[in-house]
Amino acid sequence: MKKIGRLDRPDNFGSAQMFQNPILERISRTHIMIPITMFLVLAGISIYYALKTSIGIGLGLLILFVGYISFTLVEYLMHKYFFHMEPNTPIKDKLQYSVHGVHHDYPKDKDRLAMPPFVSAAYAAIFYLVFKLIMGDFAYYFLPGFLIGYASYLGVHYIVHAFNPPKNFLKILWVNHAIHHYKDPDKAFGVSTPLWDMILGTMPKKD
Repeated sequence: MKKIGRLDRPDNFGSAQMFQNPILERISRTHIMIPITMFLVLAGISIYYALKTSIGIGLGLLILFVGYISFTLVEYLMHKYFFHMEPNTPIKDKLQYSVHGVHHDYPKDKDRLAMPPFVSAAYAAIFYLVFKLIMGDFAYYFLPGFLIGYASYLGVHYIVHAFNPPKNFLKILWVNHAIHHYKDPDKAFGVSTPLWDMILGTMPKKD
């Protein structure tokens, strides 16, 4: 198995201490509902302003859907190429472990299944500025779709680690993520959807 973290095998019961300073250690953790709520509230605010533009509802909903699908692609690409970067320098090694390797070492640590709130807020602000610069008023519809996608990713990521798989079509999300963590970290990079794994050839093979 390709090694992503620093432990010989994942520890499903432990938690890493990332910082010696207790304040930094505390703010490196977050309850999953804090960023989810933050993104959904910001999405709602953006939709409020979107409705004040001259963009029609039909076109707006289409743009919102495109924003959602765009997030799922960004989720896939970030997971594959940033979170799983080759840690071939000391800086890359520290960065990769801090943002993702620690999660592979301690996959059941519920307090580290999302970025801290201040990081999430910074992401949301950057997304808004970039989308507004590129799209103008269309960003007010695109941003909510993107943020709803981000919130759904966080929610799915939490429940696949915290709960047993259901006996329905959603079970594939649990199975794929378990394969990614415990069998083949070079497969199943999509968490909220297997769409891009299917399109880009990283779906786990059926035994």
